Amino acid sequence: MSFLGYRRPDGSVGIRNYVLVLPGGLISSKICEFVAGARTIITADIGSGRTKRDRETIARVLIGLGKNPNVASVIVHGVSLSAGYPELNPERLANQIAESKKSVEFISAKEYPDNLQVIERGIRVARQMVHDASKARRELVDDSNLSIAVKCGRSDATSGLAGNPVAGYLVDRVVEAGGIALFGETTEVIGAEHLVAKRAVTKEVGQALIDAVLAVEERAKNSGEDIRTINPIPANIAGGITTLEEKSLGAIAKSGTCPIQGVLKYGEIPPGKGLYFVDNWMTQMSIFPGYAAAGSTLLLYQMGGGGMLYDTLLSPSPGVVAPLMWATANRKAYQAARESIDFYSGTVIEGKESVEEAGERLCSLVQDIASGTMTKVETINYTDPVQMYLLDTPY
Repeated sequence: MSFLGYRRPDGSVGIRNYVLVLPGGLISSKICEFVAGARTIITADIGSGRTKRDRETIARVLIGLGKNPNVASVIVHGVSLSAGYPELNPERLANQIAESKKSVEFISAKEYPDNLQVIERGIRVARQMVHDASKARRELVDDSNLSIAVKCGRSDATSGLAGNPVAGYLVDRVVEAGGIALFGETTEVIGAEHLVAKRAVTKEVGQALIDAVLAVEERAKNSGEDIRTINPIPANIAGGITTLEEKSLGAIAKSGTCPIQGVLKYGEIPPGKGLYFVDNWMTQMSIFPGYAAAGSTLLLYQMGGGGMLYDTLLSPSPGVVAPLMWATANRKAYQAARESIDFYSGTVIEGKESVEEAGERLCSLVQDIASGTMTKVETINYTDPVQMYLLDTPY
């Protein structure tokens, strides 16, 4: 397996070639509206009113997005309500992103006190950066340069029977080739955490995973809820799932069979190659920005149907700089949204393919997308606001 990617100065390989403008907000959005090929994060999680721990998480995500291999260069401007916090000081963000050896331009709010001047300067810089980035050419590289992240959602019976096992086959292939794969959703392993922990490379890693699950359960109980009684949700039950353990056993199948190298915080860049568990939340609007900040260049959402598929146009990528591909094994979901779904693995349930055969087909598609083919939702010129997984958020 191999693909055509963009080599970066730090040795990483991207599958897209963006200019990123941080930290977000009006100025970043206007720069990106004017300049083709520029991206920014749209979020209300800017740091004001947050704890120090939450501000550190926000900074980790912003810095990680800037370091993502899909980003050719970065603009950081100093106009932010949270710029006075040391964790979110824009010069600190710019300096840490620059450790990746890519071009980073800092636009000081002091030098350009009028926001319109900041926008004008940002547009000029972004245009030049995009033009420079366009000179890069894709090179043939092997799959050790892939960095993917997988999530499942709207889980139903098809998820555990075919969708997630096929996604797990892809994860195994990437890891065995020397690449990086991330999975998480701590709430989605409850009841099966002992099985996942057995795959840890050390007892310490296994215990860290168990501790993450216990912490999630404790936070739920502190809010007056027992997560083991409110999960699976009604949509999962409508899709044929009867217990939390049943849901978790299907969900962990997306992680494949390889050893787990470590447990990462939300938005944390893995220290090496291999498979990692990420302690994160379940919603796509928060999970995918964290995966992109951790360096994932391609995101996979393996969808069931959950008994209620209302939207036939699935959402674009919340990964900001990492494209999102949608997959499902649910025939009804695929028929309802095939203009947005990239991959269908219901053929396994239909007896037309084995998990391995469908997995090989998925691997080929991933190579194709990594080489430049757009995912179906990449063609949508729209971006939803994203959330960050902040542990101390009071609301």
